[in-house]
Amino acid sequence: MTHPTVHVPAAAPSRPGSEWWRTAVIYQIYPRSFADASGDGIGDLRGITDRLAHLQELGIDAIWLSPFYRSPQRDAGYDVSDYCDVDPVFGTLADMDRMLGDAHARGIRVIVDLVPNHSSDQHVWFQEALTAEPGSPERARYLFRDGRGVDGDEPPNNWESVFGGPAWTRVTEPDGTPGQWYLHLFDASQPDFDWANPEVQEEFRRILRCWLDRGVDGFRVDVAHGLVKTDGLPDHLPPLDADSMGGGSGDAPYWGQDGVHEIFRDWNRVLAEYDGDRALCAEAWLPTVDQTALWVRPDEMHQAFNFSYLMTPWDAAQLREVITESLRAYPAVGAPSTWVLSNHDVIRHATRLAMTTAVPQGYGIGPASPDQPDPVVGLRRARAATTLMLALPGSAYLYQGEELGLPEVIDLPDEARQDPTWFRTGGTRYGRDGCRVPIPWQADAPGYGFGPSERSWLPQPTSWARLSRSAQEHDPDSTLWLYRTLLALRRNASLGSGTLTWLDGYPADVIAFRTDEITVIANLGSEPVALPTATVLVSSGPVDGGMLPPDTAVWLSVR
Repeated sequence: MTHPTVHVPAAAPSRPGSEWWRTAVIYQIYPRSFADASGDGIGDLRGITDRLAHLQELGIDAIWLSPFYRSPQRDAGYDVSDYCDVDPVFGTLADMDRMLGDAHARGIRVIVDLVPNHSSDQHVWFQEALTAEPGSPERARYLFRDGRGVDGDEPPNNWESVFGGPAWTRVTEPDGTPGQWYLHLFDASQPDFDWANPEVQEEFRRILRCWLDRGVDGFRVDVAHGLVKTDGLPDHLPPLDADSMGGGSGDAPYWGQDGVHEIFRDWNRVLAEYDGDRALCAEAWLPTVDQTALWVRPDEMHQAFNFSYLMTPWDAAQLREVITESLRAYPAVGAPSTWVLSNHDVIRHATRLAMTTAVPQGYGIGPASPDQPDPVVGLRRARAATTLMLALPGSAYLYQGEELGLPEVIDLPDEARQDPTWFRTGGTRYGRDGCRVPIPWQADAPGYGFGPSERSWLPQPTSWARLSRSAQEHDPDSTLWLYRTLLALRRNASLGSGTLTWLDGYPADVIAFRTDEITVIANLGSEPVALPTATVLVSSGPVDGGMLPPDTAVWLSVR
């Protein structure tokens, strides 16, 4: 389908080495859960536009929008049927243009999610493939293969879906006979593209230009490490309890293959055709910081999510190590490190940091999980973790609602769950619904102000009232105030472009460093720690008598 193009000017380019994405704080919006203007219980683009003033006041530099494209919504929009149109549940292209224009007018850049590993099974290409013959050009856009066994009734290999169950589904041929199998690393409704096909490569150049012409400032690339599969598609089973996206294993024949780098070099050239420092950010779950840094060499991606940092437990030695390694590996290839604690695929850090056992990415937590974390401890550690993170040099990502201190919603009823992981594993994995519950805006409004009605595509807990924006906006002790203060100080002190120097002489459970003129001390231990004589600029919790309590972080101006 061809859509009219409305050009929305992006910000002017900067000089090399000072591009906006090197130091930006980027706020992730999960559209269906951010703000609902229509009243149908699902967030939309007009809802985002109506709330941009809040984000401007918060002090972020850019927003990242999770998918809003046409989609059957089998995987909350990550199953795309038309990459250059807006799904009616979210609005129209005109709504997108208004949102882009308003965001740019407020000095907020906009990057959008792109899903190149797979499409929806409702995409016109896949529908054409189903009616075409084996070996046809239509099927060559995807990974169709003959089955194994005498009658071809066994999958082509033993690969498992990220969401559970087999990664292959057999089709019925137009004549009614059992036919070939197609690969889907995710849900059966999400067939994988064959990125060895030049037609696929050219189609995504067109899609990139479709949104760049409308004025977006860049792309977050979904499953960026999964596009290329090893020739021959050899058998492989990941280790038990491995992260579903491959972060703990480096030998999967469908993650992190060398061929992906040429794809993103090509995309880098496309973005270079446009003004305004357009950016590419990789969602690439890889085992080490050094492997991830290969994705942000000068002619490839501009950023890659630092999942090694996100997945590090609340442990001072481990955090110091991953920070040190990140600030070595990424600058070594000319890129900034990124820092992130939460997103739409992981347990919110206000819950995760209080858990005593590690849960593999994508598995989730629910009412029957053995590890039920203390929410008070979780919020205290989350506030300290964010205070630490926002002082680090580089670019930081925030996930909607974390500025309100939202925890994971653990007690969702089974009948309300919608994540494909829940269904494909027969309820043995809770999946990601708990971090996707619509966020609260107004304590005393229906649906906590998420929309004009009480409708909400996932049920909101009663605790949302005290965590709403309205309940926090005038409270200087609130998490919202903490985020505003941190972001303002970060911007004023240019911490994103600062230089980190570790400070010695503190207990092993303490992280202490200086970034230019600001000293940061975080106590991850169980005993209070004495602070140096200094002016407290901001603290994640109360600091009394010159002592820093456990699970607390502080920024100091030391004279």
